[in-house]
Amino acid sequence: MKTKLLPTLVALGFTACAGGRVNDTEQLARYMARAGEPVRQINYVNVHGWERVDDQHVILNMRRNQRWLLTLSGPCLSWDRGSPILKVATLNTMTLSTFDKVYTPDSRMSCLIQEIRPLDATAD
Repeated sequence: MKTKLLPTLVALGFTACAGGRVNDTEQLARYMARAGEPVRQINYVNVHGWERVDDQHVILNMRRNQRWLLTLSGPCLSWDRGSPILKVATLNTMTLSTFDKVYTPDSRMSCLIQEIRPLDATAD
């Protein structure tokens, strides 16, 4: 019995160690499961920060319990240079829409915002 149990425990131990790090695909799937229907624009006020999901998705944290999942036009954010800042090129300073772009200060490239979805902030 012990010889059959040991390989199972070792396998579970490896799974537990590997399970600590969530990859980008899994993280995006979690956010998409909590995302609402796409909206055309949002009020762009009281921004608390950004979170990278993957090269084409970021979370915009606004107000206390308001978060938005933004889908960008391509993997053009320069995350590998370590810039913690995203800038917004918007037509209207109070509104963020699918006509606007985001970019990092270290990169000349910008990404068009393709989609904006509300996130259920209470599910965290």
